[in-house]
Amino acid sequence: MNVNEEISEISVMIIDDHEVVRRGIAEVVDRAEGLSVIAEAGSVAEAIRRAELMRPQVALVDLRLPDGTGIDIIRELRERIPEIKCIVLTSFDDDNALTESLEAGAKAFLLKSVRGAEITEAVRAVANGRVLLDERTVTRRRADHDDPTADLTPSERKVLELIGDGLSNREIGEKLGVAEKTVKNHITSLLAKMGMQRRTQVAAWVAGQRATGWRNLATA
Repeated sequence: MNVNEEISEISVMIIDDHEVVRRGIAEVVDRAEGLSVIAEAGSVAEAIRRAELMRPQVALVDLRLPDGTGIDIIRELRERIPEIKCIVLTSFDDDNALTESLEAGAKAFLLKSVRGAEITEAVRAVANGRVLLDERTVTRRRADHDDPTADLTPSERKVLELIGDGLSNREIGEKLGVAEKTVKNHITSLLAKMGMQRRTQVAAWVAGQRATGWRNLATA
């Protein structure tokens, strides 16, 4: 798919063990233009089985299920269906859950308190390659922190932007015309300056900035 070409028809799977909640989410998604719910599941085992059968483009995943967790589902689906995009939709506003979800490969972390329109917007955005966080979650997580990018060099700012775009180290190197080792050095440095330990934390931070009024750091 061309980077500027958006997917117009998006197939969605809803995974939640509460039938009433699951049906409510499915109704919201099905009403949205260009979105279609093609499968539902209430457990990890059922989710894996139906996802392999129906091959949805996006899965909305609850974190707590009777036979495991949404993290289990995300990891398993990424192994079996690499092209699938997973969105965590949960009631639990927990920093550890957010970090684990992103590390497992989730492309968005939303709270069930969001409006229906925010869910459908997230589905469209994730299907088209973006990484998102619920704005309230992001605002809370960074409310007491100063700008962690203040000490970044221009090169590190460019790398930060491209991490947020979902590029690998190799792809960032090709984009900037530098060696992959140089990219790794930049990432090591920016992690230290931003007080973070993992690349996924950087991606989450960038996603949060974009959700709440992004300024292009590469040109700041």
